[in-house]
Amino acid sequence: MITVISGTNRRNSRTFPIAKQFYDLFRKSTVEHIELLNLEDLPLDFIHAGMYNPDGQNKVLRKLQDKFMIPADKFFIVSPEYNGSFPGILKLFIDACSIREYKPTFNGKKAALAGVATGRAGNIRGIDHLRGTLSHVGTIVMPDILPLSLVDKICDEDGFITEKATLKSMRKTVDAFLSF
Repeated sequence: MITVISGTNRRNSRTFPIAKQFYDLFRKSTVEHIELLNLEDLPLDFIHAGMYNPDGQNKVLRKLQDKFMIPADKFFIVSPEYNGSFPGILKLFIDACSIREYKPTFNGKKAALAGVATGRAGNIRGIDHLRGTLSHVGTIVMPDILPLSLVDKICDEDGFITEKATLKSMRKTVDAFLSF
């Protein structure tokens, strides 16, 4: 199973439509089961002092981990640039999932990363930070990343990428990840 993760809980961001495009590309490219996890679905109350105890984990977070993270063999993470890195909510989600079922959630699984930014670098720095975090929890990260730059100029009004060269790069990344 591959889980495509939209790496922000910000409402109406460009990240979710782009993650949805990747989800659709995977569904068209493989018979493997594909899931789409939108971090907008995280419960607001999962952040509390007890979250660092497996018994204190929020029940909704536990269900998300059991449905999207533990059964996945691979993660495809679409992460926007926030303050020169990746969103804190994505880091907090990884931290929270590492408290319960650490190894079944991350260890030995594979990941690919796509950065989203309105600037020219496509969140390369944030993707490097995310790569380090995922490597630390035992996830094997595909060396090739996909920085998606100037997304405010290459997306339609619904947030979907329409620029042909970028669409070609997205397909190439999906194919490479399926072979990874």
